[in-house]
Amino acid sequence: MQEFLTIFALFVVYGAFHSLLAANGVKVFFLSLIGKRAYLGLYRLFYNMIATLSLLPILTMVAIEPGDTIWQINAPLSYLLIAIQAIGLIGLTVSLLQIDGMRFLGLRQAAAWLSGDKLPLLEEPLQRGGVYALVRHPLYLFSLLFIWPNATMTVALLGFNIGITVYFVAGSLLEEQKLRQAFGDTYVQYQAEVPWLIPFLRLGRITKPISEQMPE
Repeated sequence: MQEFLTIFALFVVYGAFHSLLAANGVKVFFLSLIGKRAYLGLYRLFYNMIATLSLLPILTMVAIEPGDTIWQINAPLSYLLIAIQAIGLIGLTVSLLQIDGMRFLGLRQAAAWLSGDKLPLLEEPLQRGGVYALVRHPLYLFSLLFIWPNATMTVALLGFNIGITVYFVAGSLLEEQKLRQAFGDTYVQYQAEVPWLIPFLRLGRITKPISEQMPE
């Protein structure tokens, strides 16, 4: 149980730290520190690098202090779990290919900054086809399909999986707010037509179009 609490607590810190990096006040600080062009070109890459590096200590803790084994699933049932993980990995790859993966990582912005190209980049169009017609957040869905079907589940790994699931859920809700601001009624209509994170399952009330929320 101690391993679970430790990993989950680390994820709470991880999530709080990344929320801080995404806060407007921090972005304004970096903008004033390095200038608008460098900010537009480098902040996304910097954010992703910090996100990856700060996850490594948590993964290290899961590896060196796994705790008790909660379940152990042997063949042939374990092959089914591997197949689900393969679906998750394939779906994650397809999801990245449908969007501008270089832009998602921040590499395209950095390349534009280095080459002197115009910044900010043109707004990327809203993806509504392919896996984005299955759920609005396929990157999170397929990531969860990859991390959960483990044949061997330890206390620490369970803490990691629950922590990252909560992180994905919170991240998707924050992302939805930004997308509604960016795409307006187009995204509200997309929300009405496509499930949030679980295929074929719609939760809650449909948000009214932004144009109907404006006071007369």
